[in-house]
Amino acid sequence: MTGERDLTRLVTGMRPELDRARYVYCTVEAPAVPPGLHPVATVAESEGLTLVLPQEEADAAGLPYTYVAGRITLRIHSALDAVGLTAAVAGALADAGLSCNVVAGYHHDHLFVEYDRAQDALAALHRLAVGAS
Repeated sequence: MTGERDLTRLVTGMRPELDRARYVYCTVEAPAVPPGLHPVATVAESEGLTLVLPQEEADAAGLPYTYVAGRITLRIHSALDAVGLTAAVAGALADAGLSCNVVAGYHHDHLFVEYDRAQDALAALHRLAVGAS
């Protein structure tokens, strides 16, 4: 199944959904995810392995973090080569004074926003979707 590429369809059909969990960004030196951790995303960097994982797991493992995020999943299947969705979403959130870290999965885009402002982010995304229709 191929993903959607049309920007108007992507924005009007994104159906943002907030996960109730709190997520944090941690880094470890190991080349692999330590046992017992279940990150939703990893990024290999020269300085270490970045893990995006539930806050409870980081706390249980004693991993430090400085950013607590809410995860919003855009429920439309976007093509990995679609143009403009990340820019549209980031722009709408920036206009609302919100930072956003985007992780693209094969099927969906996932937005990590400041946990305490996740509802504000959802509202901004809903306004974007309505305005694009």
